Amino acid sequence: MLTIRLALGGSKKRPFYHLTVTDSRNPRDGSHKEQIGFFNPVARGQEIRLSVNQERANYWLSVGAQPSERVAQLLKEAAKAAA
Repeated sequence: MLTIRLALGGSKKRPFYHLTVTDSRNPRDGSHKEQIGFFNPVARGQEIRLSVNQERANYWLSVGAQPSERVAQLLKEAAKAAA
């Protein structure tokens, strides 16, 4: 089953996540099919906190990919910000 989830990046005490589409059996930071955005939880000032390619996210959801709980919240937040 395909999953849309967060892959951890960044450095110690500076987390940075990529929104990735991957097989649910792959490890969290393992191989992925496509990267559709990023999430920076410690963004300050002019830094971008959340960026999602809505077109690709909608495509993957339409073909059956299941978002994790946190990614579902982020997708809703991104859709609200885009409107």
